[in-house]
Amino acid sequence: MAKKKIQVELFRSPIATQPRHKLCVKGLGLSKIGQVRELEDTPAVRGMINKVSYMVRVVGE
Repeated sequence: MAKKKIQVELFRSPIATQPRHKLCVKGLGLSKIGQVRELEDTPAVRGMINKVSYMVRVVGE
């Protein structure tokens, strides 16, 4: 059975954010604005996306 994938894009800089939010962005594998990563759709990934929803957007599911 294939696992579901989700695409996440960083559209805002994490420079002036809380240290934990910077770690969430790093944990998602994002480092540059405009970068898109394809990740497995798990509760942990969804939680990180929800925490930094003001910096990332879900491009595709």
